[in-house]
Amino acid sequence: MIAAPISAGIDLGGTKIEAQVFAPDWSRAARHRWPTPKTYPALVTAMAEAIRWCEPRGSSLPIGISAAGLINPATGLALTSNLPASGKPFAQDLAGAAGRHVAWINDCRALTLSEAMLGAAKGADPAVGLILGTGVAGGVVTGGHLLPSPAATGGEFGHFPLAAAPIAMHGLPLLTCGCGRLGCIETYLSAPGLSRIAAHLAGTGHAPETIVADRARNRHFARAWEIWLDLATEFLVTLCMTLDPQVIVLGGGLSRAPGLTDDLTARLTRATFSGFQIPSIRLAEGGDASGARGAALHALNEARHA
Repeated sequence: MIAAPISAGIDLGGTKIEAQVFAPDWSRAARHRWPTPKTYPALVTAMAEAIRWCEPRGSSLPIGISAAGLINPATGLALTSNLPASGKPFAQDLAGAAGRHVAWINDCRALTLSEAMLGAAKGADPAVGLILGTGVAGGVVTGGHLLPSPAATGGEFGHFPLAAAPIAMHGLPLLTCGCGRLGCIETYLSAPGLSRIAAHLAGTGHAPETIVADRARNRHFARAWEIWLDLATEFLVTLCMTLDPQVIVLGGGLSRAPGLTDDLTARLTRATFSGFQIPSIRLAEGGDASGARGAALHALNEARHA
């Protein structure tokens, strides 16, 4: 006899929508993908279709949505950079179109929850997830739950200000973030941030993938990577001093740079208090499933505590 599914998650990205239904052991029972529409009405319609696709597998099945961006609890409006939903009452419109409630979670917090409960940080308390990709963000799990975020901005680590000392030491310019603030971590530690550092050194821009791949053969790329590691270490020191995690899980494109976890571990050991334990730095294990699985976990937690 096939067990009934326990929860479902929908990962909403800039190019694809992926719905996954999970069995009680959190193995994937079913999966379906749709292209992400370019207009808001079409996006609402497509997401409602994804929700209905999940529903036949359990009429009361908890369903969660993981997406880049935020839903402002005070206004109900979405804040996104890669979807045609910014400034729209996305959650409200989707609930109306689907005829049911769905749980919402930021994609970085979804990855953190997925890895803390079922992946690389399973059993760690607290656990921090950190995405190093187009942007920088993450989440914190303690006691099996994400830290509450009443304003929905918890885990927006990329908008911490970077410490002045490493910026001055490396002669880097103060950069204005897309949020309007000056010197946000994201402007340096994201994948585009690595390109900005290399451009500052060499005078021309290069793709972050090229910088990482060719750093052993190009002195400007090697120097840019060393500076990036220094800045990343300073950021991790801040996380350690404020959150004291047992494990830090890395995701996103830059996390796949060869030797990154070893490099950061060695630097963090030197940068923190001598003789004190530092967190284990690990790579995320969930891959493409992390967003949907984290959303499904979040939906199940919400349903159990309703």
